[in-house]
Amino acid sequence: MTSPDPGRLEHALHLERTHHDACRAALAAMVDGAQEQVVTGEDVSASGADAEVLGYRLRSRAKEMRELPEGPLFFGRLDSSADHQTLHIGRLRISEHPAAPPLVVDWRAPVSRAFYQAGARDPQGVAVRRRFGWAPGSRGDSADLTGLEDEHLEAGEDRVGDIVLREIERPRVGPMRDIAATIQPEQDDLVRGDLRASVCVQGAPGTGKTAVGLHRAAYLLYTHPQRIRRGGMLILGPNRTFLAYISQVLPALGETGVRQATLQEEIARHPVRGEDDGRAAAVKHDGRMAEVLRRALYARVSAEVVEGLAIPDGSYRWRVPAGELVRIVAGVRAEEPPYGVGRERVRARVVAYVRAQAERREGPVPNSWVRRIERARAISGYVDAVWPRVRPEEVVAELLTDPGALERAADGVLDAEEQKALLWDKPPRSWKSARWSAADLVLLDEADGLIEHPEAYGHVVVDEAQDLSPMECRAIARRASFGSLTVLGDLAQGTTPWAARTWSDQLAHLGRPDAAVVPLTTGFRVPEAVVGLANRLLERLDVDVPASRSLRRDGELRIREAGDDVPGAVVAAVRDALLREGSIGVVAADADVPRVRAALHAAGLDTAGPDDLGARVTLVPATAVKGLEYDHVVAVEPAAIAEAEERGLHRLYVVLTRAVSGLEVVHGRPLPL
Repeated sequence: MTSPDPGRLEHALHLERTHHDACRAALAAMVDGAQEQVVTGEDVSASGADAEVLGYRLRSRAKEMRELPEGPLFFGRLDSSADHQTLHIGRLRISEHPAAPPLVVDWRAPVSRAFYQAGARDPQGVAVRRRFGWAPGSRGDSADLTGLEDEHLEAGEDRVGDIVLREIERPRVGPMRDIAATIQPEQDDLVRGDLRASVCVQGAPGTGKTAVGLHRAAYLLYTHPQRIRRGGMLILGPNRTFLAYISQVLPALGETGVRQATLQEEIARHPVRGEDDGRAAAVKHDGRMAEVLRRALYARVSAEVVEGLAIPDGSYRWRVPAGELVRIVAGVRAEEPPYGVGRERVRARVVAYVRAQAERREGPVPNSWVRRIERARAISGYVDAVWPRVRPEEVVAELLTDPGALERAADGVLDAEEQKALLWDKPPRSWKSARWSAADLVLLDEADGLIEHPEAYGHVVVDEAQDLSPMECRAIARRASFGSLTVLGDLAQGTTPWAARTWSDQLAHLGRPDAAVVPLTTGFRVPEAVVGLANRLLERLDVDVPASRSLRRDGELRIREAGDDVPGAVVAAVRDALLREGSIGVVAADADVPRVRAALHAAGLDTAGPDDLGARVTLVPATAVKGLEYDHVVAVEPAAIAEAEERGLHRLYVVLTRAVSGLEVVHGRPLPL
C-alpha cells in the first residue's frame, strides 16, 4: 500500500477533485434530465394505459434521482493493466450522456467486482487499485477529498490500508452506514449470490451480516430490476428501532421503495391488545399449532350427503347424485388446495358435471349459461353446506374458547396441559370483541394462509432470524413461496424462548431446508479485546457456532468493580467515555434502567432512549439493544442481565458485543463469565 510523495499526492488529489467536480455536474444534469423526461413523457402518443405506466416509471425515476443522499460520488478507482483504462467506483452510475462512457461505475456492476476481489495472487487485470479518503461527514464537496492510497497489485502489494481501517473504525453516531467502500471478498461473494438461491449467513458480532444482507438486496435490485420489482422486496427486522437504524442504507445505495417492516407489522390483521403468559405464548409459537389449525379448519368440511342435488334450469332440473357429490368433495380434499380454492373447486366440478349432462342432451352450451348455473341457489347452498365460508378469526377464536373443539383438533398433537394453556381465561362474546395477542396474530396468519395463499415477494431479507419461532418462520415462508430468502442471524444471540438451536431446523421451518449456511467469523467492527471476552461467554451457550476473531487491534476493555455503588460507577464510566469521540450506549437489565437513569440525571448527564439515533449518550434496556452498535458501551451489572430471563446468558452475549471502540463492564456482583 503506497501513498505518493507530497508533491505527487497534491497533484493526484487535484486531478481527482477535478474529476469529482465533473461528476457532480453530470449528476445534476442527470437529475434535471429525469425531470424533463417526465414532462416529455406526459405528452407521448400512446394508449391511456401505456401513458400511465410510462408516466409512473418516469416520475418514480425522477423522484429517486431527486432524493439521492448527499455525499462523495466515488470511493475507489481501478487502473487496468491491459488497456490502461481507468474506472472510478461509486454508489451509482454517473455519465454525461447515456451512450457516453461512465464517469463513475456502479459498485454493483460486473466490472466493479475486481475492486473487491482482486489481490496480489490474482490481480484480475488490475494494475492499481486506488482508495480515496474523504473527510468524515462529507456532503460531497470536492475539497473534502483529503487522501488516497494505491495498491499496485501486479507488484505484489495486497493489504488492508489505513483508509479502509479508518472507514471501518470511524466513530458512529446516528443510523447505520453502507459499507460499499469496504466490502471484503467473503462478504462480496454473499452480496453477489444468485437470486434463485436462498442463503443463510451465520454471522458473529461485528462481521457485517446485516450490511451484507442490505447490500445483497441492493445488488439484486440492480441486477434483476424487473423480476424483483414485479414481486417486490421485503426487509424484515426485529423491531422498529432496528429498522430506523438501518433505514438509510438502501437509499444511500440508490434504492428506494423497498418495504422495511417487522413481522408483526407484516401480519397485523388486528391491533395487539392482549397479552399471553409465557406458557401460552410458547405453545402458540410451536410448529405443531400448524397441524392443529389445519385440522380445525378442515373439520368444517363435510362430505356426508343424504340426497342428491337438483338444479332448476327453466322447466328442467339437472340432477347430481349423492354419490357423485361425495366423490367430488373427497377428491378436492385429497388434493389439499388452500381452503378457499377448494371451495371454488367443489363448485366448479359440480357445474362441470351438470354441463356434461347438458351437452350430451343439447350440444355445446354458451358461457352465459355456465355463469348462470354457477350462481344457481341450489349449488351455492350446497357448497356453503359442505365447504362453508370461514374467516381466520372464527377458526382461531373457536380453538381458544371451546375446549371440545380444541381437544378434537389437538388430539395426539398437544397434551392436556398445553391445551389448557391455550384457552382464554375470559372468552369474548365473539371474535369481533377479542383482545388479540402478538402470538394470536401468528395463528391468524397461519389460518389465513390455509384459506388463501398470501401474495409472495420476489425476495425477502430476514434479520435476527435466530429469534423467530417455528410459526413465525412459516409466516415468512408463505411470503417467499415463489421467491428467495436471505437469512441473517447468529445462533449465539438467540434470546427468545423459542430461539433456534440449529440452522437446519430453522431453515426447514422457513421452507428452505437446502439453503447454504455460510459462516462469517472475521469481525471488522468489534475490537479484539471485546471479542475475546465475548468468546469466553460463548463457551457456555448451548449452540454450535465457531468462535469469532477480529481484525481490530485497537479498542479498549475495562472491568470496573463497583462494590455497593453501581450507579456511581456507571456515572464515572460515562464521564470517562465522554472524553472520547463517538456514541455511548449504557446498557442495563430492563428492571435496572430507571435506577441508572436517575443516577445519570442526578449527575447532570442527559440520556436519550434507543430510538434517538443521534444522541451522544443513550440508555438502553438489555432487551432492546440487539442489532444496535455504539462506539463505547457501558454494560451495567452483567449478573442481573443474565438472571433476568430464561436465555439471559445469550442476552448478555448480545450486550457485550455492541461496542465498536470500547467496552466498560461495571459490576458489583461476581461476573457470570
